[in-house]
Amino acid sequence: MFISLLQTIVRPIFGDFEREEFKKFIRMGLIFAFIIGSYWTIRVLKDSVFIGLVSKYDLWMAKTVSLFCLFPVVLIYTTLLNKFSREKMFYILSAFYGVATIIFSFLLLSPLFGQAPAEVIAARTGLSWLITKILGYGFYVFVESYGSLVVALFWAFASDITMPESAKKGFSFVVAIGQLGGILGPLFIGSLPSRFGLETSFLALFAAAFAIISVAVLVKYFLMSTPANLLTSYEKEEKEEKEEPGFLEGLKLLLSHKYLFGIFAVLFFFEGIVTIFDYHFKILAGTNFSGAALDAYLGSYASMVNTVALICLLLGVSNITRILGVGVALALMPIIVCGALLGFLTLDSLTFLFWLMVGSKAINYSLNGPALKQLYIPTSRDAKFKAQAWIETFGSRASKQAGSIFNSSLNPLIGRFGEALGRTYHVWAAAGIGFLMVVVWFFVAIFLGKTYKKAVDEKKVVC
Repeated sequence: MFISLLQTIVRPIFGDFEREEFKKFIRMGLIFAFIIGSYWTIRVLKDSVFIGLVSKYDLWMAKTVSLFCLFPVVLIYTTLLNKFSREKMFYILSAFYGVATIIFSFLLLSPLFGQAPAEVIAARTGLSWLITKILGYGFYVFVESYGSLVVALFWAFASDITMPESAKKGFSFVVAIGQLGGILGPLFIGSLPSRFGLETSFLALFAAAFAIISVAVLVKYFLMSTPANLLTSYEKEEKEEKEEPGFLEGLKLLLSHKYLFGIFAVLFFFEGIVTIFDYHFKILAGTNFSGAALDAYLGSYASMVNTVALICLLLGVSNITRILGVGVALALMPIIVCGALLGFLTLDSLTFLFWLMVGSKAINYSLNGPALKQLYIPTSRDAKFKAQAWIETFGSRASKQAGSIFNSSLNPLIGRFGEALGRTYHVWAAAGIGFLMVVVWFFVAIFLGKTYKKAVDEKKVVC
């Protein structure tokens, strides 16, 4: 009765589902909600912890370090994919990241190198100072790897068990459920230290660890409860592998197929531009807040991103993909970001940057994200699981690295022209580069949309 009522409610927004198909996407949405809820919780803590232990002006360096550190992480992940099933990979990653999050939570409690008032951290010297910096960078890289690998694994799994017509309506529905996790996680878990008057992020991290571990339990339940006919892959026949796959196989696929490289490019352009927005936002946030107050502020930002994304989905943004097609959804995103660049160029305040970041992230999650994930459906299993891991990790991180290199020019500009004028010059240069990227992005999006439609219409695998 409840399922039927819920189906009736969501039908005008997401489309008409068969009963078991609908239950499948509810279960997938629940898994995604725990992934997104835990990720957004530790993601905002990542920034506040790093600012507290290292410096807000070194955020660009953290992105640089994370890019190089994630290279061996993806190699290990790809090696594990060759040895374990997709289900076991969920269990392995959930256990690893859950336990590691608990360990980090206790490390932040240390009076010698953990979180403390700014004057205490500034007075640290020698080994204590070094460990403090290592902890800041280490936690940053750890969170970046969680966001890359676990989210990529989920969508590789989802695209491997969903047919194109079902994905048009189902993926947006899954994202909508996932946004609930993104709202509740940072709002209730991320704000725990502030609500209890604590000076460290220990309690929030400790609670987030259990959400991460719960993902494995939910995946097990999903596989036991979902009918086998709803776990069918678009690629029905598996090709026999003549040689032992190497751990660079996903990278080779990415570089040898323009379709996969196009997906990489779309991620690169979006993240590169938003990284510049984000840097200015975090600098102003770090100027106005610190410690647990910064945790709470960034937690409210994270919740607002997911709230607005959910509102967009409930207002029918997903109908753009379902009715007009994946290509239209992809091509709209660079047009929207072009408008955001105009706002970034003309307005400068913490409040405006807060809403600029919220709007950019929310429309990406509600429109661009589900459309991009559908692009993997007409691809081989290696492309879904291995190439996607490289794309999600380095498409996002390489663009953040490029944005971070550009962001590093802000300090010399401030040193020469002062805070206000230096930031003005930086914004104008960023806008000029951003507009050029948006033009190329638009044509890449059109290419991807046409290629996807042709593959699905002809029932072929792109690569």
